Amino acid sequence: MADHPLKVSITDAMKDALRARDKARLSALRLVLAELKKVEVDERIDLPEDRIISILDKMIKQRRDSVKQYTDGGRPELADAEAAEITVIQEFMPKALSEEEITSIVNAAIAAEGAASMQDMGKVMNAVRPQLAGCADMAVVSQLVKKQLS
Repeated sequence: MADHPLKVSITDAMKDALRARDKARLSALRLVLAELKKVEVDERIDLPEDRIISILDKMIKQRRDSVKQYTDGGRPELADAEAAEITVIQEFMPKALSEEEITSIVNAAIAAEGAASMQDMGKVMNAVRPQLAGCADMAVVSQLVKKQLS
């Protein structure tokens, strides 16, 4: 079972944070590696690169939700800690696509699928999901698809 470059870079970053005694960064990276290891052990697989990216994306979404809840609850110190974890995790995500790039991918998928109405939204989303995973917020993509199909 060979480790993928993304997992190796996360492990190397954790070692660097350990040497630099950067406790916040080290903690965030350990959380990431623990989550990856948990999925590998639970499913008895070696995680492919795209699955690692989807796990990181899920972790970012969870932390964004936590930031909102902590902010609403008047706990700015906890919100700041979650925001710092988001920053660390985002370092390992692919470069985010611009709105124009996302629109072009969505339009190409609509044309390729022959989508004409909202009933075809599932087909379009299934077509764009592999191309946009980790590079775009899928909620934004979903809104764009709805707008194009309505």
